[in-house]
Amino acid sequence: MKILVTGCRGQLGRELYDVLETRHPGLTTYIDIDDLDLTDRDAVENYLRRGEFSHVVNCAAYTAVDRAEEEKLQCAAVNIDAVTNIARMADELGLRIIHLSTDYVFDGRSYRPYTESDKVNPTSQYGSTKRKGETALLGLAPDSIIIRTAWLYSPHGKNFVKTILRLSAQQPRLKVVCDQIGTPTYATDLAEAIETILFAPQWVPGIVNYTDEGVASWYDFAVAIQRIAGIKNVPVRAILSDDFPTAAQRPFYSVLDKTRFKVTYNAVIPHWEESLARCIARIQQAENND
Repeated sequence: MKILVTGCRGQLGRELYDVLETRHPGLTTYIDIDDLDLTDRDAVENYLRRGEFSHVVNCAAYTAVDRAEEEKLQCAAVNIDAVTNIARMADELGLRIIHLSTDYVFDGRSYRPYTESDKVNPTSQYGSTKRKGETALLGLAPDSIIIRTAWLYSPHGKNFVKTILRLSAQQPRLKVVCDQIGTPTYATDLAEAIETILFAPQWVPGIVNYTDEGVASWYDFAVAIQRIAGIKNVPVRAILSDDFPTAAQRPFYSVLDKTRFKVTYNAVIPHWEESLARCIARIQQAENND
């Protein structure tokens, strides 16, 4: 087995490095934009041919949801064209591809967790390009696996957990929307799920959902972050999405049903609050060591 991980400096890429190099050292090559421009078809084809990889885990994505409404071409290039460039090589090289997608492929009008077969209806440029990337991949490389996930956070980069911790140290009070419902997902848990898929006895193509267990609003998430971090003097006020307009429309309900993942891989998924505590402990330990 020889694995290529793209987008290695993002939240998930960094956690994948830790998981794979701890448990399966030396099998994986890690690249980011400085190493290979995935939107350059010729460059991708040449790199994949030379690399003799058996698996590609594509963590590279354009994820600036609001900015995507203006930077439509840049968003499409990374979320559609780059995926297409990798997928074109799957048959020739025998590549098995794991690609990361999003809850934003849904419109959020459901009131029960979305399954992999539910109708998609993205309402933003980001969601639309991620869906088109899924379609391109399954059309060109139907043996691929797509993992839909949501609300990703880690000790690295920009994410909701780090934002709430930072603002709680800067502001006397916070306002957070309470009418968008989903599930926070610790990037370490997702990286371990990818490892499970890579090294499973059977390769099961298609779409599979993965988030941590449980349900929360962004308000619930913010309150839990403060409680676990021991922040007591910065109140959080619940507001509606209409009180906090954004360029991109978010799905109001995007909880994902994880039954397929749990049954296929005989997996137990941790609850998001348990994982949040592990992440905050890491963040606080790193701060104490600085």
